[in-house]
Amino acid sequence: MSLSNSNQRYSSLSIWMHWIVFLLIVAIYATIELREFFPKGSDLRNALKTWHFMLGLSVFALVWIRLAAVALSKIPQIIPEPPHWQTLAAKATHGLLYLLMLAMPLLGLLLLSASGKSIPFFGLELPALVGESKTWAKTIKEIHETGGNVGYFLIGLHATAGLFHHYVMRDNTLLRMLPKRD
Repeated sequence: MSLSNSNQRYSSLSIWMHWIVFLLIVAIYATIELREFFPKGSDLRNALKTWHFMLGLSVFALVWIRLAAVALSKIPQIIPEPPHWQTLAAKATHGLLYLLMLAMPLLGLLLLSASGKSIPFFGLELPALVGESKTWAKTIKEIHETGGNVGYFLIGLHATAGLFHHYVMRDNTLLRMLPKRD
């Protein structure tokens, strides 16, 4: 497994981290959306919420590894080089996605804390970050839900841009992040 990017491709570590985080985020959204199909207080609804929390914290931990990899490696070239505005848009979108992957789990932790609920993490119970406050819980919940909606947009934009570059621009943007085929 390669740990550093080349001029043409992201490293195996970066590629696998990208796709693992993607699958975790799909699971995060799925758990929170699917919970609506079950009655409040039901075991299955509560289990889906618990998985939502734990998966969100997993993304929070993994994104720090991704950020370290980004900081320590060069970014593979896009060939042919895109217009400057597309490079700026990509940097802005990536920055917002990283911000989302860091802020949303923190907001979730604050929400659980302010709601007076336990913070589960794969058999552990994490300490509350703030004291119980219904007012704060309501405000944080609104921000967290808005962030989730923004996430749908940013993820869709990111995926659409990758496909646009692959099928319309016919550059190597998407290929740089796909696992190698031998």
